[in-house]
Amino acid sequence: MTIAEARLPKILLAVAVAAFLIQGCAGGLQPVESPVEMTPPPSEATQWRELETLRSDNWFHVLNIGSEAFDWRLRAIDSAVDSIDLQTFIWELDAVGHQVREHLLAAAKRGVFVRVLVDDSFILDADQQLLEIDQHANIELRVFNPYKRRSSEAALRQVLNAGEFQRLDHRMHNKVMVVDNRVAIVGGRNIATHYFGYHETDNFRDMELVTGGPMARELAAGFDTYWNSRWAFPVAAVMAQRAGPGRPEPALEMDRGSADGHLEQTAAQRMEDWKRLVMEAHPGRAELLLDRPPEDNPSEVDEAPVQVGERLVHAIDAATSEIWLVSAYLIPTPELEAAIHRAEQRGVQVRILTNSINSNNHLTAHSAYRKHIETLVGMGVDVHEVRAEAKDRNLYMQSPVEEKSLCLHAKMLVFDDHSVFVGSANLDPRSLQINTEMGLLIQSPSLNAELRRVLEPDFSPRNAWQLQLADDGRMTWVSDDEVLQHQPTHSYMRRIEDWFLTLLPIEDEM
Repeated sequence: MTIAEARLPKILLAVAVAAFLIQGCAGGLQPVESPVEMTPPPSEATQWRELETLRSDNWFHVLNIGSEAFDWRLRAIDSAVDSIDLQTFIWELDAVGHQVREHLLAAAKRGVFVRVLVDDSFILDADQQLLEIDQHANIELRVFNPYKRRSSEAALRQVLNAGEFQRLDHRMHNKVMVVDNRVAIVGGRNIATHYFGYHETDNFRDMELVTGGPMARELAAGFDTYWNSRWAFPVAAVMAQRAGPGRPEPALEMDRGSADGHLEQTAAQRMEDWKRLVMEAHPGRAELLLDRPPEDNPSEVDEAPVQVGERLVHAIDAATSEIWLVSAYLIPTPELEAAIHRAEQRGVQVRILTNSINSNNHLTAHSAYRKHIETLVGMGVDVHEVRAEAKDRNLYMQSPVEEKSLCLHAKMLVFDDHSVFVGSANLDPRSLQINTEMGLLIQSPSLNAELRRVLEPDFSPRNAWQLQLADDGRMTWVSDDEVLQHQPTHSYMRRIEDWFLTLLPIEDEM
């Protein structure tokens, strides 16, 4: 029996189920009215008052390395006295996700009020575990824009909810954690081993900031906006919607594998770390960029979450000398491409870092990006693509690294020598026009200088291909030890697949 023949019964079952259920999909999920809940006022616990005596301004610390980011995430949870607000696109209950879960439960047990808002894109086998977490007296968990019909099979879930594609196409991609309305972590990382360098084969190069001061209160207010959205469903209400073929599988045993590098600390040790971080952190003036969550239906045109994208285009237009664009998925919208062109025309040097065909974990996104390469390079843009086998990839993953590959997941912009953006938004239509996003636009020369320093290895020919036009007009990929006349992959079939995907009219969905 061939693989195709073995899969045929499942395919036929999916089609049969779809035929039976799609008629019922027309009356799709309706938004809920939940009691309004707000983040408590900033905690007056002794530790936070003591830190405020050291600094009361906005401050920012770069979490460049996954293991450090993981440590600070758990340290922040363990420091909580009154409240924790966690908003994320993905929460996998693997080694990293399990430890986050355990620390959140420990916080709840000591009386901390914990709220978790997670998007429903990748909640599959985790349905039951999330429901169990929500059962704790001090923990509330809500699911954003949920699928009405549940399944532990992603493809089947799509089929079961086919009648609501337009609504479900709009996802919440925001990532933030606010502790005691005093400190926060914001950036690009989801909660899973890939994002912190602990995965056995594939890891992301990512970026976050720890921030404190008045900005923490703005981030808490932004969280409240989403938490009180009519599309943020209590997880128990989501689970109540499941029926028949959509019933999830029994809860899986959680992976308690690696990601064990975090050392538990005493309260005194944590306090010393907080003092050191706060005193060394960068000062700056920050603006919270936050897309509006939908009110009536995410698919409505007037609900389009374009606020972050529009503000970033304005920031590009304001640059006078140099722009660095770092984006895991780069598919310029007409507005973004025009802004880049305007920048080049007025003499601004534009430098881009994105994924190559080998490092990109979404080939469809790479195929859409590939159609813009010649335009960008022709404008004069300095384009670089991450090498999956980057020579310095040990910076972003745990040893041994010989069999591990690297993928860019960070989302950052650097403007001139004074400002930066760090957040959840990629530079593609999905982030700029479909999903909701967030991030901080920060005026800080010292933070700008540090991001330039930590990003320099990523642009190095040891770790990235530079795209250049040869004398004959053909595109070439140049590294420190190789010049290629074709995209940097050893798989001819992958290049064929990439070419075929460029023919599909799907760029606006990428």
